Parts: sequence; C-alpha cells; structure tokens
Amino acid sequence: MNITFRLIEEKDNQEIADLIRTVFREFNIHRPGTVYFDPTTDNLYKLFRTPGSEYWIAEENSVIIGGCGVYPTPGLPEGCAELVKFYLSAEQRGKGIGCHLMGKTFDSAKRNGYKQLYLESLPELSRAISLYERAGFKFITGPMGNSGHFGCNIWMLKEL
Repeated sequence: MNITFRLIEEKDNQEIADLIRTVFREFNIHRPGTVYFDPTTDNLYKLFRTPGSEYWIAEENSVIIGGCGVYPTPGLPEGCAELVKFYLSAEQRGKGIGCHLMGKTFDSAKRNGYKQLYLESLPELSRAISLYERAGFKFITGPMGNSGHFGCNIWMLKEL
C-alpha cells in the first residue's frame, strides 16, 4: 500500500466531488441539506483557499481515495473550526487511512490556532461516528455555526 497524503490541488476538484457523492449514494443519504447538494463540493480547491482552512487528499497510485479538511465555518465560537468533508472510498476503509487523514486535519487545526473541532454527521455513517468517538469527539445536543447542512442530525465536538 503506497498512500500519499497531500493538500488539495485545483486538478482534484472533480475527482474528490465524485468520491464524496459516491459515498452519499452508497449510504443512501444523498438528500437536500447535505454536502451532496452543497455547491462548494464541486470546487473544494477554491473553498479551501479560505484563510484558516486546509483540505487533505489521500491518494494511491494517482487515484484519490479520500479527503478530510478543517474549515472556519461562520458562526462557530472563537477558536473553533469544523472538521469537514471527511470521506474515504469503500475499498479503503478499515485500513487506518481515515485515522491518518484525521490526524493530518488535527495538525492543520492546531497549526491554525484552533482549540476545538466541531463536526456534523448522519446516523447512517455509524462507522465514521465510532471513529470520531475513538478520536476524542463527544456528542453535543445541537448544531453549532452556520454550515447550511440542515440535513445532519448528529453533532460532535473535540478539544484539541
């Protein structure tokens, strides 16, 4: 297994958007109020030019197999950012790649001065939720910030 981890490049836009939407269809969660219909999904490179954000790509043999980012979502408290757009292709799950991607994102968050990371998810993504729990995320009772993803109903927070 020869996995490369790197920051997103403009040429990655279509491939990572396709991967994200494939995961949404796999779990039958492609509905309004999710990243599936978020227009920024088609131009993540531009989105992650926002100061205080970074998006990591996992690549194997020049094929994108996953991604994960940190983003200063409007409305979050001072020192808090959102862990966003964390997806891994089905055949790559369970190999530690997701943990490595999250670790890169945690490092990005700390480097950008964040003290907390927030995330939103869905019950259908139970394997990811258990990964978040193992990484130190705790469930909270409601949404934070203004992500626009009203379709999500699981919210978690991690102290860095």
